[in-house]
Amino acid sequence: MDEASKVPVQPRGALAWVGQVVLYGLFALFIGVFSHWPSYRHLAPDTALVKLSLVHAGKPVSDCRTLSAEELAKLPPNMRVATSCPRERSPVTVELDIDGRNAARAEAHPSGLSRDGSSAVYHRLPVPAGERLIQVRLRDDVRSPGFAYTLERRVKLAPAQVLVIDFNAEKGGITLQ
Repeated sequence: MDEASKVPVQPRGALAWVGQVVLYGLFALFIGVFSHWPSYRHLAPDTALVKLSLVHAGKPVSDCRTLSAEELAKLPPNMRVATSCPRERSPVTVELDIDGRNAARAEAHPSGLSRDGSSAVYHRLPVPAGERLIQVRLRDDVRSPGFAYTLERRVKLAPAQVLVIDFNAEKGGITLQ
């Protein structure tokens, strides 16, 4: 750089410092006011929340079958496997009753291009706080009628409490948390 293009730096005066303090103070006041107002309520008073939230892979839509010698001969050599198993899984159907009334019913189809992934269900249900009868039924196999998993439990919900209904095969099926 040459000497002609340099701009001399002028020292800031007291007025510039006061102006900067005032602007920072107004910005802090703005943040402080809007961090407390307007007030946000997650739930109404005396209301609890029931969340039906589960991800589960249904059973295969059909059993594996053994291919005949003619069927194997028609296949290319690199695809000759003695058994053929379907990839597609059954949709998952969930029904939730609260105090004997149907609160939610969902049928979730499997994810994936081949319909071989997990099915996901999510429902958020505000309910009055107090003692509630929760009944949950889950079907994950199109080959069998009825529900494979059921749960009926009486729970006491406090105001602002969140009850999560999930599925965990290792814990025996439907769980409440």
